[in-house]
This record gives sequence, C-alpha cells and structure tokens, in this order.
Amino acid sequence: MPALPVLVAALLLAGAAPAHASCSDPAGPGVDWRRCLLDRRDFQQADLTGAVLRDASLQRADLSGARLVDVEGSDARFVSAVLAEADLSRSNFRNADFSRADLTGAKLVETDLRRARFFNANLQGADLTGANLAGVDLTGAQLSGAKWIDGARVCGESSIGVCR
Repeated sequence: MPALPVLVAALLLAGAAPAHASCSDPAGPGVDWRRCLLDRRDFQQADLTGAVLRDASLQRADLSGARLVDVEGSDARFVSAVLAEADLSRSNFRNADFSRADLTGAKLVETDLRRARFFNANLQGADLTGANLAGVDLTGAQLSGAKWIDGARVCGESSIGVCR
C-alpha cells in the first residue's frame, strides 16, 4: 500500500499547479501565450488585441500587418521578426528584444518600450508618438521617416540610432 500515498501526493501536487497558457491556442484577441516558443511562425494580419506575450519568443516570426494593441509583452523576444505595418499601440513591451526586427511603418503609439532593445532594427516610417523610450537601446536602429515621441518631429534621412 505504500504506492497509494505517493499517488495521492502526486495528484495533490498536480492540482496545485497554476493554469498555464496553451501555446497551441490559435491566434486571436486575448490569447495567452506567456512563455511560449512561437519562433518562425506566420501571424500575418493576425488580431492579437489584448494578448499576453510576456516572456514569449517570436524570433523570426512574421507579424506583418498584425494588430498587437493593448498587449502585455514585457520581456518578449522579437529578434529578426517582421512587424512591418503592425499596430503595437498602447502595449507594454518593457525589456522586449526587437533586435534586427523589421518595424517599417509600425504604429507604436503610447507604447511602453522602457529598456527595450532595437539593436539594428528597422523603424523607418514608424509612429512613436507618446511612446515611453526611457532606457531604450536604439544602437544601429534605422529611424529615417519615423514620427518621434512628440508626435510632431519626423526623423531625417541620416537618423541611425538617434532621431535627427
């Protein structure tokens, strides 16, 4: 009978575990993909409004034209992802990594980007109106034609790493 207490303990521990996101859930508003590995996936034009992407990995994913409004995406990884023309407005991407990502024409209006990394990212024509860029790393980022955080200034052609 010693196996019975072990079985009961295992069942109790399993029941006490917190519910986790299902990484196999289809793309859609409010999806919970925290800590999911979604590298190289195709999410073109997907509506991910209100999604939870905290600690998720979307490296080399295609999110072109996607709607990522009001997303909780702190510490997410978008390394080499395509986010061209995507709408990331009013989202939280603190500490997120957008290194080498293509954000051409993306909307980052009122987005929290504190301590995010945009190393060698393409932000040409992006709209950063009202974005929080405290501690952001723009090393090598292409900012030509981007609308700056004040909503009035547009970065000049030679804007790499800094809006000129």
